[in-house]
Parts: sequence; C-alpha cells; structure tokens
Amino acid sequence: MNILLYNTLSKSKESFTPIENGKVGIYTCGPTVYNFAHVGNLRTYVFEDMLKRVFMYNGFKVRHVMNVTDVGHLTSDADDGEDKIAVGARREGRSVWDIARFYEKAFFEDADKLNIIGPDIKCRATEHIKDMINLIERIEKNGFTYISGGNLYFDIEKFKDYGKLSGLSVSDLKAGARVEVDTNKRNPRDFVLWFTRSKHGNQDMQWESPWGKGFPGWHIECSAMSIKYLGDRIDVHCGGIDHINVHHTNEIAQSEAATGKKWVNFWLHGEFLIMDKEKMSKSAGEFTTLKTLEDRGYEPLDFRYLCLGAHYRTQLAFSYGALESAGKGLKNLTRRIAELKNLPVSATYEQRKNIYREKFISFINDDLNIPKALALLWDLLRDEDMSSADRLELACEFDSVLGLGLKNSAVKEIAVPEDVTVLIKRRTEARAAKNWDEADRLRDKIREKGFKIEDTPAGQKVVEL
Repeated sequence: MNILLYNTLSKSKESFTPIENGKVGIYTCGPTVYNFAHVGNLRTYVFEDMLKRVFMYNGFKVRHVMNVTDVGHLTSDADDGEDKIAVGARREGRSVWDIARFYEKAFFEDADKLNIIGPDIKCRATEHIKDMINLIERIEKNGFTYISGGNLYFDIEKFKDYGKLSGLSVSDLKAGARVEVDTNKRNPRDFVLWFTRSKHGNQDMQWESPWGKGFPGWHIECSAMSIKYLGDRIDVHCGGIDHINVHHTNEIAQSEAATGKKWVNFWLHGEFLIMDKEKMSKSAGEFTTLKTLEDRGYEPLDFRYLCLGAHYRTQLAFSYGALESAGKGLKNLTRRIAELKNLPVSATYEQRKNIYREKFISFINDDLNIPKALALLWDLLRDEDMSSADRLELACEFDSVLGLGLKNSAVKEIAVPEDVTVLIKRRTEARAAKNWDEADRLRDKIREKGFKIEDTPAGQKVVEL
C-alpha cells in the first residue's frame, strides 16, 4: 500500500519507502521533564501516535524510540539560560532527580489516558551520557568542532548543508538570529555539544568527559540515542514545528557530520495548538494541562477527538467550546457503537465493506488525513444498508488508527429528570394515537430540556444533547 507523507526536508509529499522492507524506525522527540505537559505538547504526541498506528495498520513492524530529556535542555532552545530541570527543582524545592522522575511519570500517565501507544524504547538522556560522548568524539574527529571558553562547540560553517531542513541558508539564519551574544562562539548559530562552564554556575548533574567535567548540550542526546537504537539511517523523525529551525537543524548537522551520510529520510512536524491567538507555551508560567481539562469535567479522549478533527499540519484552535463539541461528538459516537452491539445480526456484504475499507486506507495513507477518515466513520455508522455486524466490525477496525477505544464502548445509563420522563410518556401516547402534531410538539419540548428521542430498530432511545 502506498503511503504519502509530507516531508519537511523536501517540502512536498513523498511516497514512503522503508530502509528495511516491512519495518519502520521512528524517532520522536519526547518530553523535557521539568513540568507537566501542556495540551499543545500533547497534540504533537497524538499526531505521532496517529502516524505509528497508520504504519501498523498498513502491516509494518514499527520500532519506536522516544527520548526523555532529563538533563541539558536550557531555557532557550539554543544555548542560553539555565537547565530547565534545575529551574524546576528550584521552583519546587526538590532535587533535579526527583523533579525529572516525577514529571516523567506524569507525562506517561497523560499519554496512557489519551490512548497513545507507548514507545518500544524509552531512553533517558542521563542514562546515555557515554553514547553522547562517543558520538561527540566522532564529530570532533571529523573536524567539525572547536573549544572556546571551556565548552565544546559545533562549527556550522564546516557543515555545508546547515539549514537545509528549514530551507534557510547560513547567512539567512545569521540575519534572523535572535540569540543572546555568546562571545565564545564564532557564529551565533554555533551550538554547544558539551558544557564545562555554564553562565549560571555549577550544574547538579555533571559527568566526566574528554573535555572536562560537565554536561551535554540538548541537541546531542537525540542524535546519540536515535543512532544507538535505530542505526545511522532512520526512516522517520517527528516533532513539533518549533523544532525545525534550531533543534532538528542542529541534530541533522551533528549526526551527518559524525556518520558522513544522510541521517533521516522523512521529517514530519505537527503544527501548533492555538489558544487566545497565541501558540500554547509554558514560558508564561501558566498553561493548560490534561488535568486542567479533567478538573473541568472533560474526559481525556474528548481532547483526542478534538485533535482528530484537524489535520496535523494545520493549526488547531483550542477553546472550551470546541472541546465541549468534541466531547459531545465522541459521546454520540460511542453510543452508536454500543447500540450496534445490541442490534440483531443481519446479512453481511463483503463488497460494500471493502469499499469503505479502501476509502479509509486512501484517507489515512494520504499524509494522515484523519479528519476525512473520521468523517468516513460517521458515514459508515449512518449507513443502514450495511448490517449492524459489518458496521461494528469496520468501526472497531478503523479505531485501531483513531484510538478512541470504541471496542469497549457500552451504553451508559442516562439520568432522566422526572419532568422529561413525563413528556416522553405523553409523546409515546400521542404517537400511539397517531397524533403526530402533538408528538412533534412534545419532541421539541424534550429537546428544550436537553434530551432527544431516537426511534431505532432496537426501540426508543433517550439521548442527552
């Protein structure tokens, strides 16, 4: 099956061809564990989960590696500021190790609630320092580094294709640089591979290295751990679009400087989640987490459903109104699935099933067009020319990509107020007397009170709006 993916490197859709037949290696940038993940972060992980599920649906064996940044990520994505873990530890009066483990656990709990399939390999930066040192030594041996002010820098002038992911030249990047002046750097865009001196004094997490006692730069960890577990060539690398100009650009430079060959075949990036006309960010100190949504009465999968409604390469506007609508949509979807389980089995039509299946594959394999796939699921559920068993089977099959937990759907009892119950009884009596005008009037009264009546082959159903 042909899978088309938009490759940030080529700025176009390309047919996916794996490095090894039948297998896909995926590396995704994981959390920096200094605070809870905000819903903007989580949108990216939902998109990456979709990608993984699409590969699996197409029969690929996926090897997914995700890093956990528990050292080295400074408060700037370049080389400025303090380590985010240290900032978190000071904020909460705990050790850097305690902070890292606490927020790592919180992140993966959030991922589980969102039905995100966990990585095959979860690798902590602090447990791969030796791998980073080994990779830096390869880069140094190939002549791409210099030492200045006690730190080891990558010299971007030595790497001719620097900026190819963003489409910007070195001169463009210089002109657009908003980087605090570091007098140790030959070029403002040069970046640190290994720190022995920080602008903010001693770092709690430090290790011995050939360049002195210190700690790694943020960018080197992803290169070192992806190469360790996926090899010198990788099928797919993912992340948010905010990583393109700095983090992923630097990853490419250092990885290809070390190996001397192309590192990643496909780069995929998810767009921002927008709130109040600004991208979701932790920098302001206040942000919306999954727990924020839960505390307001929403289910985690309401947010996943919201994410499915927008293509991963388009911005998604977040509002509680939109989340409310998503929650109602998911509730209606799970209710329809539950009702199908209770309908009598009728004849099956393989040809009609295959038409739906082929459409679904065409959508998900066209650069993860999940919104169209979700709309197709709704078309399927409304198609009364399909048997209940066929609709249920296909819906659960499609959900292996959508990840909404439809297989476990069950009809939940609805608490119907007594006055609504009276109106329902009167409507039933009006219908029995063929008083259709009165039945319609009572139906509208019931809707005004937040409920509706559905007449189904299994009988009358009361649904909360």
